[in-house]
Amino acid sequence: MTLDTARLSRRRLLQASAAAATLALPLHALAAAKPAANPGTNTRSTTTKYSPRARAIVERALVIDMLAPLRLDLRADAYALPLSEKHLADFRASGIDVFHNSWGLGGPDARERVAEHLAGWNGWIARHSDLFCLVDKAADLDRAKAAGKIAVIAGVQNVEHFRSKDDVAFFHGLGLRCAQLTYNSQTVIGSGSTEREDGGLSDYGVSVVGEMEKVGMLIDISHCGDRTTLDAIELAKGPIAITHSNCRALNDHPRLKTDEAIRKLAAKGGVMGITGVRMFVSAKEPTTLDSMVDHIDHVAKLVGIEHVGIGSDADLYGYDALPPDQLKALRDSYKASYGFRERIDIEGFDRPTKIYELTDALIRRGYSDGDVEAVLGGNFRRLLGQVWR
Repeated sequence: MTLDTARLSRRRLLQASAAAATLALPLHALAAAKPAANPGTNTRSTTTKYSPRARAIVERALVIDMLAPLRLDLRADAYALPLSEKHLADFRASGIDVFHNSWGLGGPDARERVAEHLAGWNGWIARHSDLFCLVDKAADLDRAKAAGKIAVIAGVQNVEHFRSKDDVAFFHGLGLRCAQLTYNSQTVIGSGSTEREDGGLSDYGVSVVGEMEKVGMLIDISHCGDRTTLDAIELAKGPIAITHSNCRALNDHPRLKTDEAIRKLAAKGGVMGITGVRMFVSAKEPTTLDSMVDHIDHVAKLVGIEHVGIGSDADLYGYDALPPDQLKALRDSYKASYGFRERIDIEGFDRPTKIYELTDALIRRGYSDGDVEAVLGGNFRRLLGQVWR
């Protein structure tokens, strides 16, 4: 990047920063804001097909989906698209209290793209502030639920926008609260899960980890390669997260995590979110919701129930609901090692009420109410309370 380009980038970032600051209503301002028009409409009254026990658990729990785009749409301006009343109703009926709205953005213009992305989605939240709010601190998650709001965590699945250590604090000021160290490929930070060689974290990557912990930004290693994953866990002073991955012991896929990584993550107090993406759940059919619960079981038995949560890696409707042209573009953008099959979603976890489906599946598996609540969000709430200083 030339000096002139760097100056231009900084100017564009500052413009986006101003937009982000003015467009989104921070959660701590709720007390002074106009109350939601229908504060009770995000209760679970439209989910009578699920067991009374499941409905009661979801109603009580702070349900956190730690990888949940607000809208799966590959268009760059997806945040500018209108939101239908049905879509709003589906958000209210979903039972999900917190969405981690995280996207994979990288490349030579990553700083500008991420700044524009954050500002755009903050604007989306502001336009629908009767239901959604952007969070800043962990206590905001609790206040959002009490106020009948859906909380949104701003995230990015790559840190190529950190062109210097100073950018970590800069983007934290833009509202970024969680960032994944790498996507699937090699960057100046470290190696992604489908890169042919994994050299681990670079010296610069080590400094970025330190800066993220310093400002209180959650470190995510979901897409990192094996050595980069272990380096990040070892070098971090405190707990970090695998927001959306599964267990390689159950499915030999490069995007999944080894038992060694899961043990070391848990030893530092971290939490792993289990995803419902079909090829990450199982390499063979039938792949069912129970197959997804097998991964929750594996983490719970390996390191304890307090270290497992949910990171569905999909919006309310799933990947298979994408328009055919977008679905083809998505599939074509990944290496063959991803192992796409005819369907990407799992039956039952491909609908707005998927959390209820999962809760009933956990109940059938014999989990106590307290353990289910921990998996649905309690564990990630604890982690965020530790990290978001």
